Amino acid sequence: MKTSYKKISEKLIESLLFVSSMVTSLTVILIVIFLFKEGLSVFNETPVEAGNVIAVNKKNPLSSLSSEQIKNIFDQKITHWNEVAGSKDSILLFRLEDISNYYTDEQIGENFEHLPECISKVVDSIPGILAFFPEKYLSKNFHGKKIEFNKIALKEFFLGKEWFPTAQPAAQLGVLPLILGTLWVSFGAILLALPLGLAAAIYMSEIAKPKVRNVMKPLIELLAGIPSVVYGFFGLVVIVPLIQKLFDLPVGETGLAGSIVLGIMALPTIITISEDAMRNTPRAMKEASLALGASKWQTIYKIVIPYSISGITAGAILGIGRAIGETMAVLMVTGNAAVIPHSILEPMRTIPATIAAELGEAPDGGLHFKALFALGCILFIITLCINLIVEYVSGRKTHKAH
Repeated sequence: MKTSYKKISEKLIESLLFVSSMVTSLTVILIVIFLFKEGLSVFNETPVEAGNVIAVNKKNPLSSLSSEQIKNIFDQKITHWNEVAGSKDSILLFRLEDISNYYTDEQIGENFEHLPECISKVVDSIPGILAFFPEKYLSKNFHGKKIEFNKIALKEFFLGKEWFPTAQPAAQLGVLPLILGTLWVSFGAILLALPLGLAAAIYMSEIAKPKVRNVMKPLIELLAGIPSVVYGFFGLVVIVPLIQKLFDLPVGETGLAGSIVLGIMALPTIITISEDAMRNTPRAMKEASLALGASKWQTIYKIVIPYSISGITAGAILGIGRAIGETMAVLMVTGNAAVIPHSILEPMRTIPATIAAELGEAPDGGLHFKALFALGCILFIITLCINLIVEYVSGRKTHKAH
């Protein structure tokens, strides 16, 4: 009876563990599918927000405009149609609020019932006009020519140099500055945190006296529980002025400040996990190495590190993941400038900071909303690639050790 009850209990526990693992795995898969479903939908959109129209005079030979050309026209950087393969006329911009310059309120109508016809007549009467207005005011017998836009292309999205998703009338969705900013800050943090974290772990596990280790380890673990906004304040008050003074910069909010703050934030994770992995190295293996004449440092390098490389890799991946995915601290110390950085001493903007700063303002299901999900997809891919690289390097070291 007891044996039967024990078997039933074991089967029940196994079933619960199986269900738990399946639910966890399925949740992760569904999250990734949802992320990419929302993110990739941005490539089915045009840079002009749905519900708006850009039109020109029907005699204008122009057939298409890029989002960058539209921006330059509305910024008055392009003032003649022949600069964009159009007519020889000067460009006259027309927005909906400009209709009062051509028609009175009585002509437009108390409820704007005549507004579509008025807009159509204005576009038809001015050869060099470029009109931007809501599509609901497009008359059935419109006398102008609508400009058609191609869907957002991968090349335009990834190689574009300007991120301005709320620009009117055409959004600027160039993510290159954000990708470069993320890589600058993340790799700087990794280069700072990995060597220091590994060195601290080696010291605590193999060199430090028990009293020293018993004091240091709780303090380091305590650092992992400090909120990121506190690190951000520390960086803003201490690190940013120091960098500004040390390098004689106009502002101290730079990629280097972000790298230092993220490196500090990643250290507790890397140190704690790596130190635990090193302390699990069998004592017999270390004593055998010393008995064969190896020095203490040779034992650490040839025995301890290769044996605990999987734990060190796990610590590195978790630390790097925190560095790449951090938002608030980076938002506070990097300058938040969406421009292409040429040096780590320049202000820059990362993908997580962009998502955190803009998602609350993006209309649900709109172009801006989908573009931010696409940024999430890029961040996921960057993190995955870095994790695979760390795993590959660790695997090679393990293979050489054997």
